[in-house]
Amino acid sequence: TWKKGGLYGINISQGSLSNWAAGGDDFSLSVNSVLSLFAFYKKDKHSWDNTFDFNLGYVKTTSLGSRKNDDRIDFLSKYGYALNSKLNVAGLFNFRSQLFIGYTYDNNAVRTLSSAFLSPAYILVSPGLDYKPNANLSIFVSPITARWTIVKDDTLSAKGLYGVDPGKHSNAEFGAFASVNFLKEFNKIVTYKSRLDLFSNYRRKPQNVDLYFTNILNVKLSKILSLTWSVDMIYDDDVRLFGPNKNSPATQIKSLVGIGLQLRF
Repeated sequence: TWKKGGLYGINISQGSLSNWAAGGDDFSLSVNSVLSLFAFYKKDKHSWDNTFDFNLGYVKTTSLGSRKNDDRIDFLSKYGYALNSKLNVAGLFNFRSQLFIGYTYDNNAVRTLSSAFLSPAYILVSPGLDYKPNANLSIFVSPITARWTIVKDDTLSAKGLYGVDPGKHSNAEFGAFASVNFLKEFNKIVTYKSRLDLFSNYRRKPQNVDLYFTNILNVKLSKILSLTWSVDMIYDDDVRLFGPNKNSPATQIKSLVGIGLQLRF
């Protein structure tokens, strides 16, 4: 009925960023930890999938000294009722945010606050259809999805960042949503996990689709030692922090290559 488990890892990593809204230097060395938990329920026609990911890192940038900045919280819960062996009617809930303050830096190393606790945070509620052609792949599609962007910090709210009106602390959106999840253990050594989220806001520029794409490749070197490569890509049309005038959207990319200890349970 229940399948539960997870992993905890602590790595020494080399990171690179491009247009990363949460803040950071282009290149960095870091010590980071990853906690990934799952709990899957299935009985008769009912299923309930839950995943929780928490990343926390202590970053030393190549040019600006040491600071704590690299963190992420991501909770995903999905309930399904089977129509047949591969298709479910489903409801999905997702919460994504961070805990610590982040900064962006100009060419003179002058830092500017760009993110903080619950700034931003994203809450998404979506009913739809969940297609599972095999044990490794899940494709969820919904034409009616509600998404809230939260900017709790007063300084960031006053600037109107992340699509929230200046002085406001939240912004509600209504649109279409799709989520593709893939998890494959190729053998006892190599594991690949990927998630692609797409959201189109019906109320504002629906052709500018928001993208959230995460990829993790894990290679087990020994019983507790592993090599990890993760690549995150984000495009949000409401995050206008880039370009010559710092008022344009851009594709955000973060890459981390690390080696460290990993425990599965």
